[in-house]
Amino acid sequence: MGTAIGELVEKEIIELDYLADKVVGVDSFNILYQFLSNIRGPDGSPLMDAEGNVTSHLTGLFYRTTNLLSRNIKPVFVFDGKPHALKEKTREKRRAIRTEAEKKMEEAREKGDLETAKKFAQRSSRLTKEMIEEAKELTELMGLPVIQAPSDGEAQISLMTEKGKLFGCVSQDFDSLLFGTPILLRNITIGGKRKIPGRNIYVETFPEKIFLEKTLEKNEITRKQLIWISILIGNDFNEKFPKIGVRTALKLVKENDVFEDIIKKTEFKPEFDFKEIEKIFLEPEYNEEFKIEFKTPEKEKVIELLCEKHQFSKERVENTLNKLEAKLEEKGKQSSLGKWF
Repeated sequence: MGTAIGELVEKEIIELDYLADKVVGVDSFNILYQFLSNIRGPDGSPLMDAEGNVTSHLTGLFYRTTNLLSRNIKPVFVFDGKPHALKEKTREKRRAIRTEAEKKMEEAREKGDLETAKKFAQRSSRLTKEMIEEAKELTELMGLPVIQAPSDGEAQISLMTEKGKLFGCVSQDFDSLLFGTPILLRNITIGGKRKIPGRNIYVETFPEKIFLEKTLEKNEITRKQLIWISILIGNDFNEKFPKIGVRTALKLVKENDVFEDIIKKTEFKPEFDFKEIEKIFLEPEYNEEFKIEFKTPEKEKVIELLCEKHQFSKERVENTLNKLEAKLEEKGKQSSLGKWF
């Protein structure tokens, strides 16, 4: 869900090939939810194997990742760890939203309203422990690094980027900017068109690069003030202040040097400690014991997992891997899948 600071950020449209030869950190939970939400049938049902196991996340992970690899982009997949206690209220709210969405989805299906059913189906996406473990397994079989964050994956990626270990953070949410990533990369793992929520309208999307420093300069604020804005309009760790939008929040943080004065002006008494939320973003938990190591992909095991266990089309999976190999050959890279990296 993240925080809604999109209209404040400084965006630059890029081509995917701009990221060639760059090592990028992928906010894995974020993109897996994107795949679960977007890769669905006409009635909103997720892709499933013969046993009824959801496979939308594996479909997106395999085909979108091979697309990145074909462009010589090197993704490092970072997974969330234990959520912060303050995030539990957000998680409860999301669970309630999913439960209600599932109910409305079934009602729409019974009426034969497939468009409405699909809309609510997208809101009902659930990422289970089993899905996460299989996503990790597939990623590792493809020879790509998997890093376990102690808490928020975006925090881990942001600090790795700050330390020069990664070029930037791949995520649809803006939270990594609050955690201090110098560069946020959006629309990297999603298709060229995106449906506007609640409307039968699609808009074209392009890969974006967002600079934290340019965003701060554009709005004449500091990173701490950007965090204050997120606290005012709501984020994963607190509910928003009533009747405060992003522009009002920007005005308040620029007119006041301390957050206590902002609270007085809003005449709202929050039930949370804003300093604790500041600390989450400014001093996040970080796993220093990580390795970024690209290994030889295990082609046969990838096929076994996708095709034998989940009934993916063997022909299509093999063709995808062969096309990847051919593209790398065209670019003068190593000529075998065993030497992607």
